[in-house]
Amino acid sequence: MTATNGLDLNHVNTFVRVVDAGSFTAAARTLGLPKSSVSRRVSALEGALRVRLLQRSTRKLVLTEAGRLYFERARAALGGLADASATVTDMSRDVAGPIRFTAAGDSTGMLAGLFGEFLARHPKVQLDVVLTPRRVDLVAEGFDLALRGGRLIDSSLVARRLGRFNLGLFASRAYVRKAGRPTRLADLARHRCILLGEAGEPRQLRLTGPGGEETVAIDGPLVVHDMSFAVDAIVAGIGIGVVPEIYLGSMGPRGRAVRGELVRMLPEYGLIGTDVALVSPTKAYEPARVKLLRDFLADRLGGMVRACTSVAAEEKRNGQEPRPRKRRARQG
Repeated sequence: MTATNGLDLNHVNTFVRVVDAGSFTAAARTLGLPKSSVSRRVSALEGALRVRLLQRSTRKLVLTEAGRLYFERARAALGGLADASATVTDMSRDVAGPIRFTAAGDSTGMLAGLFGEFLARHPKVQLDVVLTPRRVDLVAEGFDLALRGGRLIDSSLVARRLGRFNLGLFASRAYVRKAGRPTRLADLARHRCILLGEAGEPRQLRLTGPGGEETVAIDGPLVVHDMSFAVDAIVAGIGIGVVPEIYLGSMGPRGRAVRGELVRMLPEYGLIGTDVALVSPTKAYEPARVKLLRDFLADRLGGMVRACTSVAAEEKRNGQEPRPRKRRARQG
């Protein structure tokens, strides 16, 4: 290891150990080096500094005045360097410190409860959560972890796949009482729908059903850009909307209450969603807290995906309305 002025820090450390130990022999024993190697290192340091640090004799070592000044400052500097190294090493192992996380803006309900559980387990962690539809640059903007859907574009990132978030058609019970429910895909054309995206565009909804992919024209009085608001609008009875199956099953008490208010329309039809993954920069020297959060979210979100996929498959087979999910008793 080389210091900024060209000095070898191994030579500096050896000199400090010799003075602390009181002899070349004792220092060599401490360092696990031959006595001749220790002597050569000190001589090399003196040569680099162009000053004598030690007066050698057969009986003892005596520091020169330059050697005394250099020893005091070198020992303090090496101690500070050791403290700095220990600090950052402990940070990589300790479950404490900040984590920057980003996801799409409509992930609020799905993530808030999970983050609460994680922070209860690790109270020294501070989460900085940025929810945005923008695809942020994780490295340039200093993010540790992201929840993303779709194909991974940046090959320098590491992805842990969670599964596929499929979508279904839902309406409120109040809407069904007033407007009835579609019995075939073409019926959606005469229903009020909650539209996602830009206003003023013709809407073609492509769904996958028993006969493969089918397309139907839809329209409605409300255009939204956020999934959380779309769910609220569906619950309010404004119309039929498309919702990720996991979204309704992952919002804690509110999710269960919302799901109890909704009816699955045309359960044999749905939208094939995109693959979702937890994405991070390279894992080299990754702090323990980031790894723990990724493992925690992968376990919880992956379980939600599998559970919702199973429930949706059962509903499609039976043509049933979705049932509120039962809470499993947690094992102590």
